[in-house]
This record gives sequence, C-alpha cells and structure tokens, in this order.
Amino acid sequence: MSPQHTDNRLVAVLCILAGVGFASTQDAIVKAMSGNYPAHETLMLRCIGSLPVLFVFLWRENAFKRLATPLWGRVVVRGVILGFAYLCFVLAIAAMPIANAVAIYFTMPFFVAGLAGPMLGERVRLHRWLAIIAGFIGVLIMVRPGATVFEPAAIFALLSALGYAVGQMIGRPLAQQVPAIVISLWQNVIYFVIAAVLAVVFSGIDADTFQHPSLVFLSRPMVMPSLPDAALLLGMGVLAAFGMLLFVNAYKFGEANFVAPFEYSAMIWAVMFGLL
Repeated sequence: MSPQHTDNRLVAVLCILAGVGFASTQDAIVKAMSGNYPAHETLMLRCIGSLPVLFVFLWRENAFKRLATPLWGRVVVRGVILGFAYLCFVLAIAAMPIANAVAIYFTMPFFVAGLAGPMLGERVRLHRWLAIIAGFIGVLIMVRPGATVFEPAAIFALLSALGYAVGQMIGRPLAQQVPAIVISLWQNVIYFVIAAVLAVVFSGIDADTFQHPSLVFLSRPMVMPSLPDAALLLGMGVLAAFGMLLFVNAYKFGEANFVAPFEYSAMIWAVMFGLL
C-alpha cells in the first residue's frame, strides 16, 4: 500500500498488544536462563530460532528480491540501535525483578512522544500526553518501586527505553517503504552479529572479573545448553520472529505517539511472569 493509505489504528493496536505479549514471554525466558548462560549465547540461539519463521514469511511474500533495499543504511542503523537497546534490557532484568525493570523501561513513551515532533513531524496532542502520564503512574502504583529500582542495572533499563524509542522513530517512515519482513530479517541478522562479536570479545576475559549480575550475564563464557534449555531458547526465537514483525507493523499502521502508550500492557505480563 502507498504510505498515505497505511494508517489503521485498530490493526496497529492489535499488532502492538500481540507483539508485547510475545516480547514479554521471551524476556521471561531470558530472565530464567540468565543464571546459567551468557547474554550473547541466549541472543545467538534466539536469532537462529527466528530464521526459519522469517524465511517462510520472506518466501510467502516473495520478498527475497527486496532484501537489497536501497534504504539498507537506515535498516542497519535501526537494527544496531534496537540490538543494543535489547541487550541493555536483558542485562537489566538479569539483576532486577522484571516488573521493576519494565517500570523504568516505560519512560520509553515519553521519549517517543518527545521525539515524534522533531523526527517525524507528528503533533502530540494534550490528551495523548495525559494518557502516557496516566499509564506511567499506573505502572508505579502496580510496582510500588523501592530501593531496588535505583540499583546500577536501572541505567541499562533507561538506555533500553531511549534506544527503543529512537529505533521506532526510524522504523515508522522506513516501514512505509520497505516490507516489514525485510526489516525484521535484517534486524535478526544484526542481532546475531552483535551477539557473535560479544562472544568473541568476552571469550578472552576471566569470568570472575565482574561481580554485578548484569555484567556476569554479559561476560559469562559460552556453555553447551541442555536439550530442554536449547529447545526453550530456540523456541524463544520463534516468538521473537513474530514479535519483530508485529512491532514493525504496529508502528507502520499507527502514529508512533499513538501506538507507544499501548506498550504499557507489558506491565500485566511483567507482574505475572515476576510472580511465576
């Protein structure tokens, strides 16, 4: 569809709600695995698990010829930014309760609303600002954050929110010109490259160098996963593949400052998985 006909708020909301559910589930899996495997290994296995799903969609949409998009520079920049944003978030949840990390991450809609004007030319009306603020207050009421929120890992959650906001700002106009499956596939490849580079970098560092849980999760050496753990991590990749497609389409079919507040639905998942 041409850019002027792609806005569809109902589709945008359904995509973002489903995408948040998939993303929250994979975050819970990463949290559960953070005591045994390094961040880069969980990310690499996630990327491998995503590939079959992404290739099926690429084949169904006959989009192989679109992989060499002339907008590859923007696709790569967005992928790198989101890759580091994702890495920062998983490092945060390795040291913090998921709900507290998500509470800090939900400064993200403020970043989106603040950047929507200068980056996309979107006008953020007063009622949207009020919706964002009300949602954030609701998160704080649910979590009742205490001293644990202000531990060093909170910085990772904040950096994740900023990176994610910038990535979605780039993604909104990009998705009007490049198929969602092409963006998602390149995003997956970039995530894998980031994970591989980290694996090489930390292979030469003593595992006992760091004490903080986030840095231990980042620097732990790779280990051979058990069969159930490998299945779970590869299965996480399937969730990630659908999640990437849903997020790209959500911000394609709705204005960024309209879509972002619906990501507060992650708080329900975060509390549920935290209890589990």
